[in-house]
Amino acid sequence: MRLQLLSDLHLETEAYEARPAPQAEALVLAGDVDSNWRGLEQFRDWPVPVLFVPGNHEFDGRDIDQARGELHQYARELGFIMLDDAEHILSDAQGRRVRFVGSTRWSDFDLFGASQRERAMRAAGYFQRVMGARRHGQPFDAAAVRELGLQCRDWLERALAKSEQSPDWDATVVVTHFGPSMRSADPRYGGQPGTASFCNNDEALMPGARLWLHGHLHCRHEYTLQGCRVLCNARGHVRKGEADGHDGQRLIEVFDAAI
Repeated sequence: MRLQLLSDLHLETEAYEARPAPQAEALVLAGDVDSNWRGLEQFRDWPVPVLFVPGNHEFDGRDIDQARGELHQYARELGFIMLDDAEHILSDAQGRRVRFVGSTRWSDFDLFGASQRERAMRAAGYFQRVMGARRHGQPFDAAAVRELGLQCRDWLERALAKSEQSPDWDATVVVTHFGPSMRSADPRYGGQPGTASFCNNDEALMPGARLWLHGHLHCRHEYTLQGCRVLCNARGHVRKGEADGHDGQRLIEVFDAAI
């Protein structure tokens, strides 16, 4: 199965017109498409299935739980397959079945281990203030992010515990917004505490997947860990040079991946 992957288009401030990649069999939107949601309209009536995992900025200035419900409804109207702690199976032209396992996978701030968690959560305060979201009538602060992050991880762990050799599918592809490893860290910031707001340590979950796609980091990555190919094709901001070299037409072949 050939996939087109887009994320971090930030259409609330960026100008970008996406085009279907020739021969793609599905489009994966890995979050931060448009904090205003209006840019999602660009992908209505896309010629292949659209799998959408919301990013953190899809929740900017909103109540998290209310926005999740509204975003699910909007995704249905647009004809998207929304993967918000959810699975979906698609078949490719050869009849091979690919299970997509998707979650925003919010930060749990344990990227550098439990001993560094408090430091990472203090650094996260800046990002959460910029986001300006709420949950249960309170600011969506680092503690609230961690609570959701742990819920996401528990769900992913259960989903990926299912055998890759299941008779119900031929390969598993994980889609998250947040990065699954320190290997996905933006080289501009590396081991700074704030990197735990962008990456989790989900390397132990990787043997349950053939391919792991993510966004959030405004740089491109491709590497293999635990037999799983990890790939990010985020675009980022033009004004910061982050979009230099971005290829929105790139095709990713699921069955070229390891396992």
